[in-house]
Amino acid sequence: MSQQAALQKQQRSKEWSWPLWPVVPLYPYGNRRTLRTELVKDTIWAFDQLQGILYVTVPVRMTVVKLEAGGLLVYAPVAPTPECIRLMRDLESQHGAVRYVILPTASGLEHKVFVGPFARRFPQAIVYVVPDQWSFPLKLPLSWLGFPIGRTYPLPRDAAQAPFYSDFDYDILGPIRLGLGTFEEVAFLHRRSHTLLVTDTVLAIPTGPPDIVQLTPYSMLFHARDHVTDAVDDTWENRCKGWQRIVLFSFYFRPSTAKTIPLKQAIRDATHSSDRSRANSFGIFPFQWDANWKQSFDALRNNGQLLVAPILQTLILNRAPKQTLDWVDRVASWDFQRIIPCHFEQCVTSNGSQFREAFAFLRPSLREASSLPKNFSDDDLSVLKELDDLLTRRGITPPPESFL
Repeated sequence: MSQQAALQKQQRSKEWSWPLWPVVPLYPYGNRRTLRTELVKDTIWAFDQLQGILYVTVPVRMTVVKLEAGGLLVYAPVAPTPECIRLMRDLESQHGAVRYVILPTASGLEHKVFVGPFARRFPQAIVYVVPDQWSFPLKLPLSWLGFPIGRTYPLPRDAAQAPFYSDFDYDILGPIRLGLGTFEEVAFLHRRSHTLLVTDTVLAIPTGPPDIVQLTPYSMLFHARDHVTDAVDDTWENRCKGWQRIVLFSFYFRPSTAKTIPLKQAIRDATHSSDRSRANSFGIFPFQWDANWKQSFDALRNNGQLLVAPILQTLILNRAPKQTLDWVDRVASWDFQRIIPCHFEQCVTSNGSQFREAFAFLRPSLREASSLPKNFSDDDLSVLKELDDLLTRRGITPPPESFL
């Protein structure tokens, strides 16, 4: 490697640096890239980064919106790496300073951890957080959790009381009491662009890997293998194959179509791997995929329709179905044409009717209360159902509420 190439590599590494990664040690740890995409011309931008465990990596997204009077509102900050801040300064130079920073969730640690460090880079910005913030094992003041003192406030439950009401309406779901803490999320409607911003409640799954995932394709190629000895070429087909298997892991934790090879056998098999490097998990590949795994992905994706993630369906929203559906009906009454979630598909063409349909699993008039959504199988949900039973039996979380 030439001296110039080495210098460029070092500079890029500094651009992507996130030194506070041990606070929430998610992959890619201290080396995070940022991809900025303009979603609505001169109005809305997505900032995507990666997060995950080992090689199960998915997008995490910050949305930036230009205010009518000038300046910017930031919804769900990501890690303020030098690259991320440079891209933000570029927007500020064109559209005005960051005026508001929004933490839209009470329980999403992967969103909460970035708010304080991000806000400190923009000292003129006011920080609004969803009410009922909590921490475990001790409930600590927001200032102790890194939120800036003197300019951090709970988001008013009445949207008309917020200083940015002329641009946005919003509605807060929750608090849904879960024992150790609460689930709470706020959906923002940007009126002028007819855009709905959400955090975790709904999403859509792209059939191919998002751009941010493709910047580091190794995770996709790792999961595209069918056997430990496979040498996988970096092709679009293999990237899609690996991405779709990553999706199954991220939603189900232990998808039914991926059988786990016993550790001793996996270690023995690793001796036949052509790559026993640390990056390749020392050659260990402990999965055996069934031939029908693609059918499981296609059913989950459901042609890219809006989806409520299985963990929310089985462990959270079913604890407060009426409260959730009341919120859904209020949000569905708004005039929006697109949804920008914090995960997976960047921008989903959708409306209130389709948003309401995503929560059909909570409506007994549309689905039997005891049945599962058609795109989830009992086998795929087995880990979540076991976790649900365990948490309920031990009194850690309340049981699901009866459907009314």
